[in-house]
Amino acid sequence: MTAFAKTASASLHARLTHPVIDADGHWIEFEPTFLDYLKQVGGPTMIDRYRRNEYSAGLRKWSGMTPEERRARRPLQPAWWAFPTLNSLDRATAMLPRLLYERMTDLGLDFAVVYPTLALFFPAMKDHEVRGASYRAYNLMAADMFRGLEDRLIPAACIPMETPAEALAELDVAVNQLGLKALMFASLLRRPLAATQKEGVPNRQATWLDTLGLESQYDYDPVWAKCVELKVTPTFHTASQGVGARATYSNFVYNHIGHFAAAGEAVCKSLFLNGVTRRFPTLKFAFLEGGVGWACTLYSDLIGHWKKRNLRALDHTNPAHLNVIMLADYFRRYGAPSLTTHIDQLDALPQLLGGVEAVDDFARCEITRPTDILDLFVPNFYFGCEPDDPVNAWAFRAGANPFNAKLRAIMGSDIGHFDCIDMADVLPEAHELVDKGLLDAEDFRDFVFGNPVRLWAGTNPEFFQGTVIEKQAAEYLRMVHAEEQTTGVH
Repeated sequence: MTAFAKTASASLHARLTHPVIDADGHWIEFEPTFLDYLKQVGGPTMIDRYRRNEYSAGLRKWSGMTPEERRARRPLQPAWWAFPTLNSLDRATAMLPRLLYERMTDLGLDFAVVYPTLALFFPAMKDHEVRGASYRAYNLMAADMFRGLEDRLIPAACIPMETPAEALAELDVAVNQLGLKALMFASLLRRPLAATQKEGVPNRQATWLDTLGLESQYDYDPVWAKCVELKVTPTFHTASQGVGARATYSNFVYNHIGHFAAAGEAVCKSLFLNGVTRRFPTLKFAFLEGGVGWACTLYSDLIGHWKKRNLRALDHTNPAHLNVIMLADYFRRYGAPSLTTHIDQLDALPQLLGGVEAVDDFARCEITRPTDILDLFVPNFYFGCEPDDPVNAWAFRAGANPFNAKLRAIMGSDIGHFDCIDMADVLPEAHELVDKGLLDAEDFRDFVFGNPVRLWAGTNPEFFQGTVIEKQAAEYLRMVHAEEQTTGVH
């Protein structure tokens, strides 16, 4: 075993009374090896088809344009220089699961769920056969690369979501055949507008974003039901660069800031308003790398909107209630001539909405009181936060959130990507919120250990069996269940 230098992370870990779980680390797949698996799945011709679809083609195309061409065509500025190079040990660690396993103690980590890099771009592939073969090849490769390391490291299988049938087929392979326990689902799917297709207009912007819940092209309830049956947790690691205003042709930072948060909010809000957590109350969902600030805002906004937009509250804005005679009298008494000139047109005000009936936007959630939102949101949704994000403290500020809720933030290191400059700094960076008095020791425990245990073991109580933290995870769950029985709060 290689001897590594004692790190600040290892020293800090030695002072903690609980394990540390990295809920979102990344490995960098070695593409030549991935192509071997792709050939195994789809045959030799699949490699050429893959290369025509691969994510790096966008960067090559962009870099080959002149500044004038970029201004004229406005192609999205892709990611570049995204991986460690100055620290070769960290780069090797990101590429070699067995090296990561060997370094875990020095990194101050006990257990990690490891997400892909290359496979993050699979949902953008337009050739459905190449996309399906790529997902299958990745899952086969991940199962092989991490085999024998499961007591500390497990890879997240990648599940396509273009259709429910496609998702169900890969779920069966990933879970039942390969034995993979953690899952990353595609989301925020770009679909062509049907009207544009009929008109034959080839416009890449003429698309809409399917968020898997509200107004989705398909009913994804069979997928969520299968997750409950298989005892697996859907997690999302979705980008929204190129969507809305995040589409500059010259500034990656502009496109990158907030894009994971925007994608997470879109899918989380869609699942909630579509009543998914009402129909599947035991299912947990996680949204990674976007932080938790957006979730605190969304949770508060849902409650605020329900108070103003539930059917009873909407009666305050029903046009049929407007007393036009009284309104006209006020106009005569207080209106300037420029207003009273048009007083005869006040009769049209009740008809301005064109006869639209009141709609309960929360009907699928079956909400009858504000605390229903607390019960349908907080226990079901988890939010991946990078360790150096100061906004992480908001999740644990119960007094700042409606009904004194603490949202389920989980630490994700993002090792392997440019966000993490030094893998050995992850744990000290996360602990800075404790050092500054923004988190207490119990909140920090939940951030780096307790909430990840709830996320995965809450769906599958056997998730941590056979791992180095099996005993501590079981003890934490027993403590949580005892508190829930006492307080009635889940």
